[in-house]
Amino acid sequence: MKWTREIGPGILIAAAFIGPGTVTLCTIAGVSYGYSLIWALILSIFATIFLQELSLRVGLVTKMNVAEVISKSVNSIYFKKFLIVLIVSSILIGNAAYEAGNITGASLGISAIIGIDSISYIPVLIGIAAFLILFQGNYKLIEKSLIFLVLTMSVSFLITAIVTKPNLNSLIEGMFIPNFDENSILIVLGLIGTTVVPYNIFLHSSLVTEKWDSIKKLQTARIESFVSIFLGGIVSLSIIVTAASVNSQDVKSVIDLAKGLEPLYGKFAIYFLGIGLFASGITSSITAPLAAAYVAKSCFGWKKSMKTFKFRLVWMIVLIFGVIISMIEINPIEIIKFAQFSNSLLLPIVAIILLWLVNNNSIVGKKYTYKYQNTFGIIIIMITIILGFRGLILIF
Repeated sequence: MKWTREIGPGILIAAAFIGPGTVTLCTIAGVSYGYSLIWALILSIFATIFLQELSLRVGLVTKMNVAEVISKSVNSIYFKKFLIVLIVSSILIGNAAYEAGNITGASLGISAIIGIDSISYIPVLIGIAAFLILFQGNYKLIEKSLIFLVLTMSVSFLITAIVTKPNLNSLIEGMFIPNFDENSILIVLGLIGTTVVPYNIFLHSSLVTEKWDSIKKLQTARIESFVSIFLGGIVSLSIIVTAASVNSQDVKSVIDLAKGLEPLYGKFAIYFLGIGLFASGITSSITAPLAAAYVAKSCFGWKKSMKTFKFRLVWMIVLIFGVIISMIEINPIEIIKFAQFSNSLLLPIVAIILLWLVNNNSIVGKKYTYKYQNTFGIIIIMITIILGFRGLILIF
């Protein structure tokens, strides 16, 4: 079908933010607070849709990655250097840290499916699979692989949520009535932070230029992005709904959740959740190194090819780091803390710059602006600043 040819960049963004961290956080939110924090997830999904739309618009209009546009648009050489250092440290080091979690999550999913506790050798298999897909340097191959995995993940989690027979009235109330306290504030901020991911902003602007070579595809790109991110939101929602059906407070991960569901729904709960965790882990295992390579290429002005040595070297380093940490079971807490800190600083800065870029007629032109974007953009920026303070609190 013709419309299937337009699927691509948005699906990759959904694949990137639905990783094991998102799965685990949604699980904890559902188990601990039921449906009451779903409104925070809804807010984060719309914030993601908004920021990713700005990113893809900048990419299609300028035919450059957001990092390239920032570099060429900032006049102050010192501020430009500060932004480049912040972006590189946040994305490269941050993605390397989170890659370990992605590969571990995919490994846990396989372990749950085959019923083997030891996962020492599985990260190598996950790493090889991601390596082979990335090494091809073929955007269409990566796109098709991730579309299949995202659809598998979506169906898996959605089926699991449906069989728990959620209370629709409570579900709707949780969607539209904000409800949180001091104990749940970190979970609320976490749901937003794990969905509104800084590196996706850079990745999206690169992917749309790989997929389309005409600004005429702007409307198509917007629709594809909205549908894909909305689908990612359904996955997160399904996990919260599923977790809300479990009474045990000992659930800390999706595997614990599967075991909690087993008495009610049988062995298939473990299989569905295991498949979902595997799919979420391996999709993020592919997109995190890819995003790191795109950012490095943009910041340092490398040639526009996924097959260049430098481009491949960046994603290889991120991927190998993740495999090694997963195998030797080192808990990269300090590295992840730095990743959270740098990302929490980067997100509001990027959000502000994005809003400035799309309001700069010399960059995107008057034709591609739309009403009400500034008001909503300011709201998103305020949220990202709160996340920045959260990052500071976590560190200090």
